[in-house]
Amino acid sequence: MNTYEYSAKDKNGYAVKGLLDANSDQEAAAMLHNKELVVLSVRQSTKTAKKGKTGKNIKTDDLVVFSRQLATMIDAGIPLVHSLGILAEQTENPGLKTVVITLRQDIEAGMSFCDGLKKHPHVFSELFINMVKAGETSGMLDEVLDRLAAYLEKTAALVRKIRSSLVYPAVVVSMSMIITAVLLLKVVPTFANIFDTLGGRLPAPTRVLIFVSDMLRHYFIYIVGLSMAGGFLFKKYIATEKGRYNFDKIKLKLPVVGKLFSKLAVAKFSRTFSTLVKSGVSILNALDIVSKTSGNKIIEEAVLSSSKGVRDGEPISQPLSKSGVFPPMVCRMISVGEQTGQLEKMLTKIADFYEEQVDAAASALTSMIEPLVIAFLGIVVGGIVISLFLPIFKITELIAS
Repeated sequence: MNTYEYSAKDKNGYAVKGLLDANSDQEAAAMLHNKELVVLSVRQSTKTAKKGKTGKNIKTDDLVVFSRQLATMIDAGIPLVHSLGILAEQTENPGLKTVVITLRQDIEAGMSFCDGLKKHPHVFSELFINMVKAGETSGMLDEVLDRLAAYLEKTAALVRKIRSSLVYPAVVVSMSMIITAVLLLKVVPTFANIFDTLGGRLPAPTRVLIFVSDMLRHYFIYIVGLSMAGGFLFKKYIATEKGRYNFDKIKLKLPVVGKLFSKLAVAKFSRTFSTLVKSGVSILNALDIVSKTSGNKIIEEAVLSSSKGVRDGEPISQPLSKSGVFPPMVCRMISVGEQTGQLEKMLTKIADFYEEQVDAAASALTSMIEPLVIAFLGIVVGGIVISLFLPIFKITELIAS
């Protein structure tokens, strides 16, 4: 089966372009005719990427704009098919454009919006699909899409805050490593040659420094190769179920940074759970979705345990409390929300609080890392300089005596 690029017009006169899998040109054209499209051109695609992979180039910001615009048009009374047609014409991202065109064609063929989204798992998450399904069922698709856009915006903003907070420390660490490498690979060997010509026994710190420099110069390729191999094996290990579990467990127990990861996980859990409950998704389905989108195996197991407890008649807060992952305050607030029938409101408050905590923790971490890195750089560079000048000081003392 080959992939074909096609250009056509629908019964309303909208221009339609996209990709289609078929065995021949004739079969592709027949498939388009069956969708009541007027075929303008059909040719075999030169692209190696399949339709299912288009999501790789679609960013969260693209989905935010898509959700927000679609919600606005549906709220204005424009039918879903026409709304998708308008979005297809004005969407700049080629990957998302293809997906929107396909969605429109599937809905015209009688498929529900939710089922159409399921055909693009690389673009639309399980959370997105289930919320749309709840919106279609309740007749509040525009409100659900608006909530989705707000959720995606808040999630993306939180991630951006953390990344921006860590940019400066990362730059300083990288610069310190580069400076240290240059000193060991270029400067130290030059001094070593000078010391060889002078003769005599060098001080212990200088000998250690020259030894490290020689090892780095002679085995640099092997060190880089071993580092890359170690990184590759580590990546493979954490891709396994056991590896990911152990890695996530260590992340939550790390000093200083572990608290940041924990707060981030709680914030994401609360925000996602709140959005799903508010959109009309059942508690059990919401817990299953939250567990899969948590991004942490420890949180996932705790949420799945809570889901099993709810099925057995327990309140949500009890299994979460037993897991030891969620802070007591979070469990108490969820318990109060369950008892008062305001679970969604309590979850939103928890999410708002922990997002602020994450922001503060990231800023504090940055403020703490900066002086530590600068101090480390000063110690390393200072140690190298002192080790290089120790023999010179010794010679000066001998001359003076």
